[in-house]
This record gives sequence, C-alpha cells and structure tokens, in this order.
Amino acid sequence: MFKKTILATVVSSCLLAGYASAESISGVVTDENGQPVAGAEISVVGENQRVFTDENGRFVVSKLLAAEAELHIEARRFGHRNFHFTVPQQGLNDVSLTLLSSTIEVIDVKASPFHASATESALPVSVLAGDALKMRQASTLGDTLKNEVGVHSNFYGGVASSPIIRGLDGPRVLITQNGLDAGDASRVGPDHSVAAEASTATQIEVLRGPATLFYGSGAIGGVVNVVDERIPTDNTSRAEWMLQRGSVNNEKLAAGSLVTGVDNIGVYVDGFWRDNGNYSIPGFADIAPDEDAVKGKVANTAATAKGFTLGGSYLLDNGYIGVSYGRLDREYGIPGHSHGGHDEHDEHDDQDDHSAEEEVFADLNQNRYQLLSELNFSSGLIRAVNSKLAFTDYEHAEIEHGEIGTTFKNQSREARIEILHRPYQDWRGGLSLHYKYSDFEAIGAEAFTPPSETQMLALGWMEERHFGPWLVQLGARIERVTLDATDVLLPDIGAHGHDGDEHDHDEHDHGAELIRVFDVSQKFTPYSLSAGAVWDLAEGYNLGLSVSRSQRAPSASELLSFGPHIGTAAYEVGALFVLDDDEFVLNAQPIKMETANNLDITLRKFSGNTGFVLNAFYNQVDNYYYQQNTGLFAEDGHDHGDDHDHGDEHDHSGELPVYLFTAADVTLHGLEAQYVWQLNEPFKLTLQGDYIRARLKGGGDLPRTPPLRFSAELAYEQDAISADLRATRYMKQDRTAALETATDGYSLLDASVSYRFNLGSSQLTAYLKGQNLTDEDVRVHTSFLKDKTPLPGRSMALGVRGSF
Repeated sequence: MFKKTILATVVSSCLLAGYASAESISGVVTDENGQPVAGAEISVVGENQRVFTDENGRFVVSKLLAAEAELHIEARRFGHRNFHFTVPQQGLNDVSLTLLSSTIEVIDVKASPFHASATESALPVSVLAGDALKMRQASTLGDTLKNEVGVHSNFYGGVASSPIIRGLDGPRVLITQNGLDAGDASRVGPDHSVAAEASTATQIEVLRGPATLFYGSGAIGGVVNVVDERIPTDNTSRAEWMLQRGSVNNEKLAAGSLVTGVDNIGVYVDGFWRDNGNYSIPGFADIAPDEDAVKGKVANTAATAKGFTLGGSYLLDNGYIGVSYGRLDREYGIPGHSHGGHDEHDEHDDQDDHSAEEEVFADLNQNRYQLLSELNFSSGLIRAVNSKLAFTDYEHAEIEHGEIGTTFKNQSREARIEILHRPYQDWRGGLSLHYKYSDFEAIGAEAFTPPSETQMLALGWMEERHFGPWLVQLGARIERVTLDATDVLLPDIGAHGHDGDEHDHDEHDHGAELIRVFDVSQKFTPYSLSAGAVWDLAEGYNLGLSVSRSQRAPSASELLSFGPHIGTAAYEVGALFVLDDDEFVLNAQPIKMETANNLDITLRKFSGNTGFVLNAFYNQVDNYYYQQNTGLFAEDGHDHGDDHDHGDEHDHSGELPVYLFTAADVTLHGLEAQYVWQLNEPFKLTLQGDYIRARLKGGGDLPRTPPLRFSAELAYEQDAISADLRATRYMKQDRTAALETATDGYSLLDASVSYRFNLGSSQLTAYLKGQNLTDEDVRVHTSFLKDKTPLPGRSMALGVRGSF
C-alpha cells in the first residue's frame, strides 16, 4: 500500500507539472581580477536545467519557471556562489557574476535536498570526487576513504572495510547509494563487505555528526553517500573507463560507464571486474610457518568481484523520472578464520598461529532496483517533489571446506519522498516522508543473530533562511521503529572464566545442553532535532555552528545476538540479555535508546592562495551500546575432534572470549584540521590532522578508537603532468578498553604520478601510484584483526583511464 501511494504521488506530480515561462538571464562570469571564467556550471536552484559558460565566460539561462530565480555557480578552483534575481518578463541581460578563486576543491553535495556545497553547510562535509577519487579508489569503501579528515577504516584484511567517522562505525554510520540505504549486511560485522563500488562512482560524500538526521537514526554517527549516474539526469553522451594492475596482491581491475540517449530519453550503463590474490606484507615469513605465509602473503585475502548497472530516465522540462537495475557478485576470503587455538589475550599475541588457517570465503550477491525522480513546479505551494525508492535482495554465504556454513540474507524496501515548498518569508525547505523495511535472516553454524524484521516510518522537516550574512538551518525528525524476531535463543553456553574454575568445561558438549527459544517484539519512537548557522564573517571566510539531539534504536544484532562471530573473534551476546553470576538471563529492564547531544564548530577559509577548515566537536551519548569484554570464554561452535585438551586452565583452544553489548554513557570529542597552501602555480601543500577521544563516563575508554593522525601532501600539477607525495603519521594508541592491547605508531609514505594526453577524441591519463613505499609493518588499531593481518606491504599500481 505504501509503495502504491508513493507511485501515485509521482504520477500525479507529473500531471500537475507547470510549464516554463519566457524569462531569461544572460551575462558573464569572471574571477576577482575581471578575467572570464570558462566552463563554469550555472544551475537554477529548484529547476532541472544547467548551462556552461563559453570561452569568454558568457552564458544564457532561458525558460525560467519563476520570476524569482536563484543561480548556483560552480567552477574548478573557485568557491561556489549563489546569486538571487527578480527577473522581469523581458528578462535580464549583461549581468556580471564574480567568483573567488579557492585552493580548496569545492564540490556540491548530492546528499542534501538543497544540493549545497561543502563550504555552505553548518555541519562538516567532505567530498571525494574526480581525479582524487579515481586515484584513491580501493576494493573496499573504508580503504577508499581512510585518508579523509576524521575518517578511518576498520581494515579487515583488504577484503572488507567500512568507514569509521569520528570513532563511530557499524550501525551508527549509514552507507547509502544515491541517498538510499545500501541494503547489505556490512553493519552486522566487519567481515561483511559493503555492497558499493568506488570504481564506477562519480563522487563519495561524508557527512559527519548526528545533524545528518534527515537520513534517520541509523545516521547518528554520519552518512557516507556513494553517488553514481545510474539514473541519468541528462542525455549528453559521455563515457569513462579505467584499467589497473597492482603488485602487492596481483590486482587486475577494469571498469567503465556510459551515459547517452536520444530526445527525452537518457540511458546509463556501467560495469566492473576486479580480481586479486592474497596480499604480501613485510616480515611475514619470519613469524608464519604455513606454505602461503612463507611466500610473504596473508592467507584468505584473495577476492574477485564483478557487477553491472543498467538505468534509464525520461527527461521532462521540469525534472526527470528514472529506474535502474544493478547486479553485484563478490567472492572473497575471510582472513583470520582459524580454530587452531590462538589466544587473543596471550602475551605473545603478535606471534600469530596460522598453521590452522582454514580455506574460508564469502560468496556475496545483490540485486538492486531503484526509482528516482525530481519534479519542479512553476506555481503553487509545492516547489518540488523528489522521490526515491529501492528494493534490494542481498545474500552472503560463508563457505568452509567447500560447504556453506552460514548464510546471511537481507531483503529490504525503502521509499522516501521529499516535498519542498516554495519560499515563504524567505524560508525554503520542506517535509520528508521516509519508510524502510528490512527482513534479515542468518542460517548456519555461525548465525550469531536470529532472523528479524525491522520497520521504520519517519516524518522529517528541514528549513533554511538567509539573514544577511547568516544562513540558519533547522531540522526535526520523528520515527516509529519496530523490531520483531522469532526463534531468539538463550542457550546455556557453559561460559567460564580465565582460570576455568567457574564451570567444569568437560561437562558441556561444545555448546548448549539447554536452549530457550522465544519471540521478541520491540517498539521505539526516536526523535531528532538540529539547528545550525553559517556566518559569512568576511569575504572568503565563514563560521559554521551546529547543535543537535539525536536518538537511535539499537539494531537487531546489538539487541538479539547470541553466538560465535568468527569475524570479530568473539562470542557475541546482545543487550537483551544480562550476565548474572556467569549465567546469561533475560534483561528485565526496558531497552533504552541511544541519545546523542552534539556540538560542532567549523571555521573555513576558502579563497586566495591559502585555505583551511578547522572542526571541533563534542558529542555526549547516553546509553551508548558497545561490546564489553566479560572476561569469560565459550565454545566457538566448531567440532575440533579429540585433539584439543581443555584441561589446561590457560588453554582456550576452540574458544572465543565472550563480549556483551552493554549500554553506557560516553563522551566523544575531537579536532579535525586541514590547511591548503598554493605555494606557486604548480605546487600545492596540504597539511591535515585529526584527533578523537572516546571515554566512558564511568571511567575507561571505548575499544578500537582511532589514534592521533597527521599527514602532509605535496602536489604538483602543470600542463599534462600531475604528481603527489603524501606522508602520514599515526601515533601510538594506548588509550584502550579493558583487555584491549595498545598499538604502536607508524608512518606511511604514498606517492603517485599521472600523465594526460589525447588520442583522437578521447582524453587519456596514464598513472603510477605507490602505497606504503617504505614497506613498514603496520598494525591498524581500529581493525578487529590487527594482530593477524597487518596492512599490505609496498604496493605499486599501474593504470590508464580515459573519457570522451
């Protein structure tokens, strides 16, 4: 019923669409020295039209839908600007618009319903696009974004990783594709790959902090939005492609995309293929005895992936409506999947036992359907209606010894309609109606969370208004979240302490003698509020302030888990249960929601030969759900035969430490800084750093908190050659949670060089890039496998990409 209502709204909106009137604006775009700016993109805010300036900086915007027009202008190496006009019937001619040069790349944010740039937002935003995205794209999303300010990766052996934003990840960071949830299982565990591909993306946006409430309570830590053109908004023919070969894991990559069309039809197609073997690391042969490791490689880190997307749009005078289908297949090893007796808390935990490494891999496939539309109206109360719908069918099988051990399935449906009103008293904004349904199922030996259904229905509101040099932004959202699960298990797992004297371990037959099964139904009503302001305090400077209060209902895995999770090397128990004298029982207290109170302050300079962005944030989270080490051990659920003697009180072969999801009040605060200096025409220096402190109010630190980090990058760009050299220092992280080990600091040196040339009508770029050039042995503190899978060693990649 909900889908039918949405489709009816879209169709009726098309029928009620207004048609263009005759007003127009023409003029010239120049820089601060009066020189024309060629190739600047001029779009009409609230209308689906854009034009580009010619070599003399001149432009003509015709067929405006309304007499009040706002032009948004963007150009490479210039800050974005908006200009407001009252357009008479005969139009405006010879207007002069001036842009300010900027050393900071300024890109529009597609995740915002207002499509503002990163420098116009009250909350901190990063956008990775263009050549920078192509050079940094990796096989996983977290590794693609790991060099962005305030963003780290929960590196999982190179086969999977998710972004960590300000120390938050998992269910607190929403991964979206063109504004809709990716619909995968990546937030259930770090060994589950994100179902998004960077090689075919046009840009990736990172929105930090709880002020991203327009996307729902799952975005309490931030939003990562992967943008592509799978539903084209125009039919100008263009194509991009790339080929790459890497050394550290023998990677082979081919990817390409095409946009074309005829008349009012736009067509899009893309595809990619990626294959790599186990990756090499320095010094591994000295500590690992198995055959693969002697060759200096990490077992179970090979991967192969392929996918394609088909999309089409019907282009209207006042917008577009389009649909797409995408298919993704990915097969990758699961490193560290050992049942050979490695003790996570042994004093020699850096000397890994790889002799019992098993051939375990994941087979992932996803079918995704999307419908997107934007419709703009020339009259009436409603200015625009934006609709987004998606259906995703996801399956992830973990295979051991050629047989499927565990299967994860997720069918999701999502719909969001944004109704934007015409400016009223200079306020612009609108309402968002958002629905999401997820049917998640895990079956098999490592199904640590039971099948569950989650539904969310939300109403959101957002407004903004200019008051002279001030831009004020307000927002609110209320949700209804229901979580229903059958076959929730409460087994007697025979958990015992480190000395093994709480329970006689031999009395239990590798698991439960008694299992209680029951149904669970939970309902939550989280709400969120935010207020922000951007003050243009001087030409080329602004100050952003954002305050918010956001609530989040716990996810199914945080609430219902009860079983071995080999991906995190832990026996996970959800917050629905509590520990009573080393026995787990049902939690008699009501399940609480997380509540985050956040303050963000951002100072920006984005014009002239120098620029900077300084962020400071303070986030107080009540009832923060995290995994607390109980100090107990439980069977890992696998049959190890008779070779394992559990008589030794310090031998935890075939066991996992028990972690309990616990709610506690925490405080997270930190700083993020980026400074850019155009030294002269070809050389640019970028300095940046970030610091995160994550503490429990009752004392202690949260686990896997990213360390203090600094980096410096020197870039060269002139004529056909571009090059950069980047050095990054990660400091030692010794602010650790209970039973968590500290991680030494390390330095990374990366570099790249590229050469651009034309071949017929195509523009080609040949490039060479290197990572970890000093071949340093690196243990990533935010990784669940830091003691088993270091970062890859020295890596070189050679590639060519083209466009026409």
